[in-house]
Amino acid sequence: MRTKLGICLKKARYDSEEEAWAVVHRADIVLRPYRCALCRKFHLTSRTKGMRIRPPLKDSP
Repeated sequence: MRTKLGICLKKARYDSEEEAWAVVHRADIVLRPYRCALCRKFHLTSRTKGMRIRPPLKDSP
């Protein structure tokens, strides 16, 4: 499923996947980051049905 332009413009954008994961870890609901095909930045979604979920990046020491 592709993000529509109107949705992309309304969502928060994160420059890196690590930045998006930091927000995911603070959230009260289940979220996952994905790279937007339109803006090439990362957005968050709660949708997981039929999607391959990549494990979060490990924290650097």
